[in-house]
Amino acid sequence: MTIVVRRAIPSDAHGIAVVHVRAWQETYQHLVPADALARLSVEQRERRWGELLRSGGLATWVAVEGTVVVGFANSSEGRDHDSPRPLELQAIYVLASHHGTGAGQDLLDAVIGSAPAYLWVADDNPRARAFYARNGFVTDGTTKLGPLVGTDVLETRLVR
Repeated sequence: MTIVVRRAIPSDAHGIAVVHVRAWQETYQHLVPADALARLSVEQRERRWGELLRSGGLATWVAVEGTVVVGFANSSEGRDHDSPRPLELQAIYVLASHHGTGAGQDLLDAVIGSAPAYLWVADDNPRARAFYARNGFVTDGTTKLGPLVGTDVLETRLVR
């Protein structure tokens, strides 16, 4: 089946929440305790995504296969006081079952295109780091400890 990337609408909140929870469980199992990942709530994420999508504050796109959301990405103005670029890629997640389909690349292209941007990535996330490197992102030397499901994880800032 073909994957279509389009702007997210409020009715996508549930699908985005499912991807958000499953992708975190698939991606961060080596960084976050299993019991913390198991406690992630699709319902809680769905409420939050519903609010975000209704407010229109984030540019959010979804990758959809048929009627099922298999990935999402969003961007906004930089949130950091020292934002190195005006645009920040806040999130991009694709279900592991859809890695290698081009959905991640299509999402990145839709949400930020070729614009100068920055993002934060878990330092110990080699798949994501390779993806961003292929898209021209490099570290600017800035790191921080960021909370991920109650666990502090080293994050690295990448810029393009």
